[in-house]
Amino acid sequence: MNRLTALLSRHSRLFKMTVEANVPEKVGEKMSQAAIPKPKLQGRDLYEAMGRPKTIVAPMVDQSELAWRILSRRHGADLCYTPMLHARLFGESAQYRRDNFGDDDGDPKFDRPLVVQFCANDPDELLRAAKHVVGRCDAVDLNLGCPQGIARKGHYGAFLMEDWDLIYRLINKLHTELEIPVTAKIRIFDDREKSLAYAKHVLSAGAQFLTVHGRTREMKGQKTGLADWSVIKYIRDNIPPETVMFANGNILYQEDINRCLEATGTDAIMSAEGNLYNPAVFNINKTHIDDRFPRVDVMLREYFEIAKSMPCNANLSAMKTHFFKILRPFLAVHTDIRNQIGPIRKGNLEEFEKIVEQVEQRVKEVLVTEQDIIVEGNGEYYKEIPHWRCQPYFRVVNGVASNGKKRKSEDEVDESSKRVNASGDITDSPTVEASTQGVSTNGVTTAVAVDPVQASPSS
Repeated sequence: MNRLTALLSRHSRLFKMTVEANVPEKVGEKMSQAAIPKPKLQGRDLYEAMGRPKTIVAPMVDQSELAWRILSRRHGADLCYTPMLHARLFGESAQYRRDNFGDDDGDPKFDRPLVVQFCANDPDELLRAAKHVVGRCDAVDLNLGCPQGIARKGHYGAFLMEDWDLIYRLINKLHTELEIPVTAKIRIFDDREKSLAYAKHVLSAGAQFLTVHGRTREMKGQKTGLADWSVIKYIRDNIPPETVMFANGNILYQEDINRCLEATGTDAIMSAEGNLYNPAVFNINKTHIDDRFPRVDVMLREYFEIAKSMPCNANLSAMKTHFFKILRPFLAVHTDIRNQIGPIRKGNLEEFEKIVEQVEQRVKEVLVTEQDIIVEGNGEYYKEIPHWRCQPYFRVVNGVASNGKKRKSEDEVDESSKRVNASGDITDSPTVEASTQGVSTNGVTTAVAVDPVQASPSS
């Protein structure tokens, strides 16, 4: 019996030595490292690990997909959020996950840092969904700002603003049980004290970043108006100084970025609509006209080539919308091209290619006879930008700006306004968002703007 035991012991040692000899050292190291969970970064440490981003692509419904994030990063975006994803569907449906967060999403080579945003009203469903993106993003964000009718119907987004207990449970569920950090994006109330209390409540639940959109839930569509930077600043000044906070709203030009940071004291700015109409809005360190207001033909071609190289469902679904937004001022003049885009079906890359080629040809023809200049006014803030260049969108409310003044017409432009040609650089001047927009007969956009720091949410 002793002899048998000794024999078995010898064979056991030999087997162990054989296995260990055949395990590559690097694999063994990886196995050892995998067994040790990485620490979950929080607050300022997470922000530092992301590279201290200053310019952020906002989470948007179906419009901050992978191709758009890649384009935006090329033009100055430091951090990107995914489109808003439905937590229940994401957790339950493999097809929904494939359609909205494909194999290339979150790739460290070209899509990080990245925050994945979910809308939810059930803590367990939110956690189930979030677990699917662990390892493929830097954090998960809870959408508390969507003001659209679909959010009202589904009871999520900004329509959770009155249910503080549920909000706490949603955020805290991820904070205590998810392997990666949770953040949150909120809107403000009409009352700044309630807005501050709301922000503190969200942070107390475990949100590591707080993004504040300086508009109320009712401010959408034609009632969008100006975001109130003063409320954002009030929140910033009355929460712990180590809190990482982002400001969202009123970013139309590159100059607005530093103005917002100075006015609010936040760590970074986030832009949605400003980024959609001009992906170069984040290019704060560049002054050339082509870097700040790229030609639509050049930007459209760059975007299309990215999307075409990654023909996943999300990229193909968003393509038509991005064409319309990049080309918005251009299509107001070249209406025949606008009419051609409308009927194109999702994924018909040949037809989209024809549109890109037509735009390239039209811009080439326009530049033969038109002056490629931007006019910047003295006194009131506005820019006149040629229709063949990417530019912000100013909403019209009965043709009147939020400061009660009507849009300036082309013949009202001050002759002393400085003109910058395509071979020169643009000198910064303060600019802010207005709620008016128009395209003159030659396709040059003009607008009158007001200071968002002074404007109230209802202005």
